[in-house]
Amino acid sequence: MADPLSITHDRFGLGARPDSRVPREDVRSYLHDQLRRFDHSPTALDGSPSISEIAADYVRMTGLRAAARGDGADSQAARSGMRAIRRDNQEQARISGAARLAHAVATSTPFAERLVHFWSNHFAVSVNKLPLASMAADYEFRAIRPHVMGNFAQLLRSAVGHPTMLVFLDQVRSAGPGSEAGLRVNRRRGAGALGLNENLARELMELHTLGVRTGYTQEDVTELARALTGWTVAGFARGRAARFAEGSPGETTFVPALHEPGVRTVMGRRYQDHGAEQAQAIIADLAGHPATARHIATKLAKHFISDDPPASAIARLERAFLGSGGHLPTVYAALVAEPEVWAAERTKFRNPWDWLVASLRAAGGEMLGGHAPLRLLGMLGQPLWRPGHPAGWSDSAEDWTSPGALLTRVEIANRLASGPGGRIDAVSRAREVLGDALRPATLDAIEASRSARGVGFALLLASPEFLRR
Repeated sequence: MADPLSITHDRFGLGARPDSRVPREDVRSYLHDQLRRFDHSPTALDGSPSISEIAADYVRMTGLRAAARGDGADSQAARSGMRAIRRDNQEQARISGAARLAHAVATSTPFAERLVHFWSNHFAVSVNKLPLASMAADYEFRAIRPHVMGNFAQLLRSAVGHPTMLVFLDQVRSAGPGSEAGLRVNRRRGAGALGLNENLARELMELHTLGVRTGYTQEDVTELARALTGWTVAGFARGRAARFAEGSPGETTFVPALHEPGVRTVMGRRYQDHGAEQAQAIIADLAGHPATARHIATKLAKHFISDDPPASAIARLERAFLGSGGHLPTVYAALVAEPEVWAAERTKFRNPWDWLVASLRAAGGEMLGGHAPLRLLGMLGQPLWRPGHPAGWSDSAEDWTSPGALLTRVEIANRLASGPGGRIDAVSRAREVLGDALRPATLDAIEASRSARGVGFALLLASPEFLRR
């Protein structure tokens, strides 16, 4: 049987801190209390710019890009202005990322924070280009966080309808070929000048709700994409659809002129054309579909139990989802009550984010200066908000355990130990953060290194039991 304190700190939480106080006799109540105390809008995350501010920069960048063509003084000034906007956006993205990391290291509700990170990865965006780099914080802080203790349908609508998701999955390029705008543009420019983009519809079904190979067809994806036409982001709409997207820059808006008219049939169910409500009705049905319950239950079980979780655990989480109508706290309660969570051995391999957060928590919250921790995430192969794919980061050990990746962790463990870890009594700290999970061989190695500054703490961070949760 695994140590309940270790499971509480590491499997449910983000790693123990030396000041952590968990009642061994009632760890389940401790976890439930975290969900009740969760602050969905902590002041530590208040500094990120709003979407309207980001959109204003984007609109200004678009104007400067047009002015930058040429070789005159005005063109040079425009290019200089573009560089300044890029620098500001990148710096703001770093500030927001550092705030996210610092909050994870300091939080007293690590179970709730792990759920935020889980859902942020489930509804992943990848910010490999402007303006997405500066939009990711707003997306996680204002679209994901406020809904992780609510209903899955609410969370789904918030994530899918946020400007960051609509820009990332090219919904801002999509328009109905038979819409008012489509007919007008295609008549003048030729067939195909303005048309459908299926990216959002495909990922909504495959990743966000039903999961792969769950009975939907390519025609279902296309029908959902048709229903989604008209939903766009003012100021971010691209191509010939941009001229029709009215509204305040950065605002998710529905443009009737871009919407493909007609009744849609998705997975055998017909949806009347009520404009903006058509896609919303389909999304609501997808949120409550049995395949969605199975998909979410499987991902939660894989994240909290093992890479190959027991079918019985998945089934119990699935029943909690369906029985509560997707009420997420009910699902979390089923997760806390799940026997397999408490019985499973420590086999879940910490991804780089988990490992770095746990390492800094083990150091007592002492941080490296400036944006250094974010650079460490890049070195570890998991740059913040940049998975490169809408599927998000892998939750499987095989994707994080290559020899090169493990060597990098050892190097970074040494770096952390030479900084905040250099002043730590590693023997005491190992007992504090690993508890009964601490192996005698690891403790012996740490004790043998007492005379070498920082080495014991580095051994703790690179130990097999610390690499796993």
